[in-house]
Amino acid sequence: MTGRRTPDPLWLFADQLGPHIHSAPAHADREVVIIESTAAFARRRGHRQKAHLLMSGMRHLADGLGDRAQFWQADGYRDALEALGRPVVVHEPSSRAASSFVHDLADEGLVSEVLPNPSFALSRSDFDEWAGDADGFRMETFYRSQRRRFDVLMDGDDPTGGRWNYDRDNREPPPKKATLGVGEPWWPTEDEIDEQVRADLDAMDLDFSGVDGPRLFAVTHEEAQSALRSFLDTRLQSFGTWEDAIMAQDWPMSHSLLSVPLNLSLLHPLDVVGDAEAAVRDGSADIAATEGFIRQILGWREFIWHLYWHFGPDYTASNELDAHTPLPDWFHDLDPDAVTAACLSDTLRGVRDRGWVHHIPRLMILGSHALQRGYDPAELTEWFRAHFVDGFDWVMPVNVIGMSQHADGGRMATKPYTSGGAYISRMSDYCGTCDYNPKRRIGDDACPFTAGYWAFTHRHRSRLEANHRTARAVSTMGGLTDLDALLEQEAHREVF
Repeated sequence: MTGRRTPDPLWLFADQLGPHIHSAPAHADREVVIIESTAAFARRRGHRQKAHLLMSGMRHLADGLGDRAQFWQADGYRDALEALGRPVVVHEPSSRAASSFVHDLADEGLVSEVLPNPSFALSRSDFDEWAGDADGFRMETFYRSQRRRFDVLMDGDDPTGGRWNYDRDNREPPPKKATLGVGEPWWPTEDEIDEQVRADLDAMDLDFSGVDGPRLFAVTHEEAQSALRSFLDTRLQSFGTWEDAIMAQDWPMSHSLLSVPLNLSLLHPLDVVGDAEAAVRDGSADIAATEGFIRQILGWREFIWHLYWHFGPDYTASNELDAHTPLPDWFHDLDPDAVTAACLSDTLRGVRDRGWVHHIPRLMILGSHALQRGYDPAELTEWFRAHFVDGFDWVMPVNVIGMSQHADGGRMATKPYTSGGAYISRMSDYCGTCDYNPKRRIGDDACPFTAGYWAFTHRHRSRLEANHRTARAVSTMGGLTDLDALLEQEAHREVF
């Protein structure tokens, strides 16, 4: 009589840390293998605080799983798997490079099975069926299909409240005060594991970007649940109104700060949107605020994940606007003191100090600046991946190449997203203290965003004129009497 075969261990990557992965019924009897690879951190430059989050998350999970976990510290993943001496099961990693590596390990017998990635609501096969042979996509269409498929904010066949999208209710400028005055976000309490992570990072001879700082994001399932609960209880109601606003003295505002725990797979997206929907049903949050939050999770995040795979490996080489300017040193170095424009300086400071700013500084300050100046989109994509604590390989290509830089020619966004200083003046509190005047496009006090907007419009006038969403800007540019002087000024601008 033969005994029951011991199942192969489950190998978890650093962004596969949630119980819906390691404690799913199919894995209940498996040992868990967690490998902290020095080579993985050394391979590409990254933010110091991102390295801390990844290491802390893996070590906290190993500690929490106790005897069930085997925690390995090795130069590379293959070294640890060879030393383990048993094949492992693994879920599909979140990047093409890691996926190719895992399949190579399977060919070598070190991996016995590669399972689908369980960290998104929609499977890749279901997305492929939905997408068909289409080449261009719009998020709103995808988002509505997601709502129907998963029955989120639906009343039968109709959207709850009668509207699919409350975006027009969520674009208010910041109030005339220093902070929103809402409840503090949930903050983690560092422990002995974090202390050891920090000591080990200090000892590594690696070129991290950014600066060290207190851990700001959840790295365990329990912490992530606390962060989610705090957001739903204290800040969801005020999230929607000022979703697109920026406040210099209140960087978190009412944002959830859940991108890190979601991207570490500490929470499943359907659990997050289910809890948010419950807030509408019980009357603790209104539909406009909650729909805006759910759209970020069930719509945008899922959309970006699937387009990363669907568009293929050549997508990052897209450069429809023929942008080839190298990123300047001050941008690479996250040096806010080298920048005069208050909005750009403070945003760089946020990236340096915490590896995170919310979606509007990413798109309408960092991205808009890069678009106006013609920064190379592939280099910019890698910059965002490296310096943002939630910036994994799958996150940034479509966000940067498609949405921010329009380098894919419109495969996922209908127009380039850029603006003059008037938008920043309306949606932030930066301009009142800035040396530049958002109304000025010529002279020493000319706002680089205002002047840059018209230089960009002139450079791409033929393309913009053919797009009904941007044709008016080209027409307006034709009435500028100082256009030649502006173009000469911007061609030689060295100070931002």
